[in-house]
Amino acid sequence: MNKKDVIRLLEKIAVYMELNLENPFKVSAYRKAAASLETDGRTLDEIEDFSALKGIGKGTNEVITEFVRTGESPVLKELEDKVPSGLVRMLKLPTLGPKKIAKIHDALGISTLEDLKTACENQEVSALPGFGKKTEENILKSIETVLNRPERYPIARVLKFQKVITDVIETIPGVERYDMTGSGRRTKETSRDLDFIVKVEDYEMFTETMVSQPFVKHVVAQGDKKLSVEIEHDFDEINVDFRFVNGDEYISTLQHFTGSKDHNVKMRQIAKARGEKISEYGVETHDGVKTFSSEEEFYNYFELPYIPPAMRETGQETDIDVTEIIKHSDIKGDLHMHTVYSDGAYSVRDMVEAARRKGYSYIVITDHSKSLRVANGLSDERLLEQLAEIRAIDKEYDDIDVYSGTEMDILADGTLDYPDDILSQLDYVIAAIHSSFQQSEEDIMKRLKAAMDNPYVRHIAHPTGRLIGVRDGYPVNMDELFDYAKQTNTVLEINANPQRLDLSSDVIANRDVMFTVNTDAHHTDHLDFMKYGVDTLQKAFVKKSQVLNAMTREEFKAFINKSKQSDINE
Repeated sequence: MNKKDVIRLLEKIAVYMELNLENPFKVSAYRKAAASLETDGRTLDEIEDFSALKGIGKGTNEVITEFVRTGESPVLKELEDKVPSGLVRMLKLPTLGPKKIAKIHDALGISTLEDLKTACENQEVSALPGFGKKTEENILKSIETVLNRPERYPIARVLKFQKVITDVIETIPGVERYDMTGSGRRTKETSRDLDFIVKVEDYEMFTETMVSQPFVKHVVAQGDKKLSVEIEHDFDEINVDFRFVNGDEYISTLQHFTGSKDHNVKMRQIAKARGEKISEYGVETHDGVKTFSSEEEFYNYFELPYIPPAMRETGQETDIDVTEIIKHSDIKGDLHMHTVYSDGAYSVRDMVEAARRKGYSYIVITDHSKSLRVANGLSDERLLEQLAEIRAIDKEYDDIDVYSGTEMDILADGTLDYPDDILSQLDYVIAAIHSSFQQSEEDIMKRLKAAMDNPYVRHIAHPTGRLIGVRDGYPVNMDELFDYAKQTNTVLEINANPQRLDLSSDVIANRDVMFTVNTDAHHTDHLDFMKYGVDTLQKAFVKKSQVLNAMTREEFKAFINKSKQSDINE
C-alpha cells in the first residue's frame, strides 16, 4: 500500500457519499483529507500521525488508520452497499457528476442508465431545477456512447481486461504456459477482443474454472481446442478467445495467432519459396513437421533475425535489418518520473531503488512545476530543496546516477514556469503543455518552439497531449515540430504510459531526430510501462542510435555535462 491508495480511498468515499446525498460537510471532510495527503511531501511510511496533518480530523483519521492497518474500509463497504450499481455506472457519463446523479435519482427514482435515457427522451430531466434542455441533450449523447459497446478498446483498457483474465489463469493447476496473442501482443493502440493460447493438458478443468468466474457474462463456444467467452468488467464488455495447446506446437501457434495477417502472409510466401508450408502446428518440410522451442528459433530457421511482435504489421519488417532497431534490453535509464514531492506515490529513494531493480544505469527525477497546482507542483524553493536531496542520494550509489530535473509547464502565453537561473541548476529539464489545449495550431506551435528555444530544455514530453480513446490532444504541426526539434537539438519523447503512447508510431516513422522513451512514472510499478514505449519505437523502425536513453551510463553523463547550446553551435 502507498499514499495514492489512501488518497483514492478518501476520494471514493466522498463520491459515494455524494451519490448517497450525505451531508456536504462530511463529503468535504474526506476531500480535504485527500488533498492534505496529496500535498504532504512524505511517503505513507514516513507519516506517523495522520491527525497531525491539517485537514484530517478524528473521523477521517480513524478511516485512514484502519485502511492502512487492514487494507479494508468498512465505511466504504457500507456506502457501496447503499448505492445502486447503476448510479456508479452513471459516473462514466462525462456530463454528470455525483451531485447531479444523486439529484436525478432522488427526484425521479432512476437507478439505471436505461431508465435515465428514457427520462431524458421524455424530457423529465430538463424539468428538474438546475437541468436545462442542453444538459439533457448532452446526457443523452453520453448515454448512447456508454451503452453502445465500442468496436475497439484503447490499449489501457485492454490491459485491464487482460489482468482480470491472467489473475485467474495463474490460479488454475496444470497450466504450463500461456500468452496473450493478436493485436494485444503486438501493442496495437486499440483492440477488438482478447486472444490467449494456453498450454494445458486438462482443458476441461481450465474451462470449468474460467466459465465459473463472476465476470464471465456469456459462453460463446467451448470445446477441446477452444473456449470463447464474453466478459464484463467495470461495466465494459469484451470477447475473449482461448486456444488450447498440449504438444510441441506451442511456439508455432503463438507466432501464428500473434499475426498480423499481412506478416503471416509474407512469412508463408518465404516458406513457399523454399518448398515449405507454415501453419499453426509448425512448418511442413520434406522431412515432416518441424516445431520450435522459441520464436527466435522460428525466424532463424528462415534465415531472419528475431522480429519482435510489435513490428509484425505490414510484412516489410522481413525486408529490413531489424538488428539495428531498438530493443527492450537497450534501455539504460528512465528520464521522466514523479515522486511524493508532486503527485507521485513514492519518495526519491523509492524510485531510485525501483530503477536499480530494473538494472538501470541512470534516472532523472522530474516532478511537476509550480503552475500545475492540481499535481502539487513545486515552487522554486521546493525544487531547490529536492535538488539538494537528489544530490545527497546520488552520492550514496555507485551503480546508478540520479539526476535532478523537472517536468516544467509551458504556459498559455509561451513563457516557462521557472526562470533560467533556476533551470541552470538542474541536470535535465523537460518541458510540457498541460493547459489551454483549445488554442490554435499556430499558438500551440509558438509555445512548443519557445520551449525548444530555451537553452536548458532538453526534451518535450508527450508532445501532443493525447489520451488514447479519450482525447485527441492539442493541434500540432508535425513537420514543424520535428524540423524545429532538430534545429534546436531538442529531444522528443515517446511517453510509454499506455494511456498516451505519445508520440505515436505512425507520427515518428522515418523522422531524423533524437527520441527518448520514458514511463512518466507516478508509481514504482509504472516503470513497467517502458515495454509499451519501446514497442511503439519498434513499430516505427526507430534505431537504437536515435534513442537518448539507450546511451551507456558514460555516454549519458557526457550528454548531461555538455550544454544544449554547445551542441547547437557545433
